[in-house]
Amino acid sequence: MSVDGGTEGLFERVYQAVGRVPQGRVTSYAAIAALVTGHRGAARMVGWALHGLPSSREDEVPWWRVINSQGRITISRHPGAAEEQQARLEVEGVRVDRDFRVDLHVYGCGPEDLSPS
Repeated sequence: MSVDGGTEGLFERVYQAVGRVPQGRVTSYAAIAALVTGHRGAARMVGWALHGLPSSREDEVPWWRVINSQGRITISRHPGAAEEQQARLEVEGVRVDRDFRVDLHVYGCGPEDLSPS
């Protein structure tokens, strides 16, 4: 639960954490959850927050840098979403294989790398 007790505040904290993922790197839903809530098990909530990202903030919050903990782009119900995420990552120099996988040992960063300065 967020400091203000509402999902809006919690989602905003997710957006701020995602905003700290450097260009050319990726992180997992679980890593963002650990950073924001202290619990990696809240990964699904991170997905909900990113799914609810207002279109006006899509370029401000780098949602495409968040993948699942197995290093894979999560296939969405939205046609073309995985391909768009792949394309955005590749523009940043992240290699994505034909199965939508990213090598987390090369490109990944965890909650310890994303803490506010």
